[in-house]
Amino acid sequence: MTNAAFNEVIHAPNRLQICGLLATVDAMEFSVVRQALNVSDSVLSKHIKVLQAAHYATATKVRGSSYPRTWLALTPAGRQALADHIAELRRIVEMAEKGQ
Repeated sequence: MTNAAFNEVIHAPNRLQICGLLATVDAMEFSVVRQALNVSDSVLSKHIKVLQAAHYATATKVRGSSYPRTWLALTPAGRQALADHIAELRRIVEMAEKGQ
């Protein structure tokens, strides 16, 4: 069930984009997310840490054949928070459209 609620943790533009990307998959490699957002490793790491602190995302290091890779994923709580935030944004848009 979706309960419309504005979420300041998710609302930051880069974090909203990260959540939007991760919502479409089970997990996505760190480098793919970084390239999609066109940000540096440090910027993406900072935003992932904020999402992790809120229990909205996980970062899992997996040993590859040549180097470790980091996989990012939304937690169930993160998916719900994103759905609630999107519902609130839709409510705001609908309210604005009615006022035109």
